[in-house]
Amino acid sequence: AQGVALKYPERVGALTVISSSALGVDTSGLPGATEAYKEHSAQGGDVDWSNRKQVLDFMVKDARAIASTRHPFDEERTRAMIEADYDRSGGLASATNHFLLKGGGQKRTVRDLTAPLLVIHGTADPLFPIEHGEALAKTVRGARLVKVEGGGHELHRNDWPQIVDAIAAHGRNLTRPACDM
Repeated sequence: AQGVALKYPERVGALTVISSSALGVDTSGLPGATEAYKEHSAQGGDVDWSNRKQVLDFMVKDARAIASTRHPFDEERTRAMIEADYDRSGGLASATNHFLLKGGGQKRTVRDLTAPLLVIHGTADPLFPIEHGEALAKTVRGARLVKVEGGGHELHRNDWPQIVDAIAAHGRNLTRPACDM
């Protein structure tokens, strides 16, 4: 989303970034993923991505690894959702390809954003710790940060009201048209 807003600023009237880090900005001084998440992630190399059971088991573990610390993890609901995604997509290998992506030669950084920015970030995110959300919000002039207390890297349904309210308020506060197409 950050890349689109930078490449096509005339088409992005507002931007909400959730559980991410600043594009094109040195984040080497920020904490990385937790050791527990790194260990879990490394196990992905042992998964036979053509084996439905192995993929589903790994992805449920992944969902647990990035889950909120404030809310109980609903394994049954999570497994059902992952099974539906897997069956609809014919496998989840393409859903995990973001580890292979490169920056794509992006010349602009989030400092160049012109769209009003809302940053939503969980305080217990094991993949991009809260410092990434804080740095992103500080980097972009006028950005607003909403912290989801105990929120992980996922969007727990018990946190949806806070998230939806923040996005709705962000939209109501726009001072320019949503986009210029």
